[in-house]
Amino acid sequence: MFKIGDFSKLTKVSIRMLRYYDEVGLFKPEGIDDFTGYRYYSAKQILELNLIVALRDMGFNVADIALFIKERSKEKLEEILKVKSEEVENNIRAEQIKLERINSTIKDMKEERVNMKYNVTLKEIPSHKVISLRDTIPAYTAEGMLWARLSEYLMKRNIPCNDFAYATYHDEGYKEGQVDVEVVMGVYSLMKDDSGFVFKETEAVEQAASILVPGEYSNLTGAYNFLANWIEENGFAMCGNPRQVAIKGPWNETNTEDYLSEIQIPVKKQQ
Repeated sequence: MFKIGDFSKLTKVSIRMLRYYDEVGLFKPEGIDDFTGYRYYSAKQILELNLIVALRDMGFNVADIALFIKERSKEKLEEILKVKSEEVENNIRAEQIKLERINSTIKDMKEERVNMKYNVTLKEIPSHKVISLRDTIPAYTAEGMLWARLSEYLMKRNIPCNDFAYATYHDEGYKEGQVDVEVVMGVYSLMKDDSGFVFKETEAVEQAASILVPGEYSNLTGAYNFLANWIEENGFAMCGNPRQVAIKGPWNETNTEDYLSEIQIPVKKQQ
């Protein structure tokens, strides 16, 4: 058998970690000298320690590793590996979103889009016949899921629609996830509601502060900030959910610089 120092050298696991694994009951030495208290390990334990280290490096905590070591089941290992795989994939997606935001901010700073000036107009929005789909989505960036479902339904039912289209957000405030979003497209006649697809007439808006936002969708954040400041500085208050109107996008433009969106926020003059 090997003393703890020699076993540490052979396995590339520190003495401190070997002692810790012993203390928490995850990996115990083959034997302990009754007189000196020295820990001794055997060569046959190396494979088990290698597995523990591998699971640790994958991000598993001590409790999960101990559960597998206790059961010694290939099925259990496969199960926890699948769960960890899904967790890692979710983390990768979250980090990718962060990276996109970082790159977008760098680009905005270079092009001074944060300080871009927009032309704000006050407009009346008439009532429209529409079909709408409202659902909860994982994040604001997943809005395309709803547009795809709505478009598929319109094509399947052969329902003609016009170029009136917008998305609106029903949550009281900004949410990190589980976002309540409604997408709307204009139709020429109302039909019977069907499995979440609702036909209705939208309420007319007496007055909305509106700006056109050219370019890729990352520009919308700065545009919302600009419009919020304009509303406050000009003595208005919000009186309804913002609408994000899609005028030009990936369905009719290949270059993101040619995209065009409109933000409409219902407002009223403060007393």
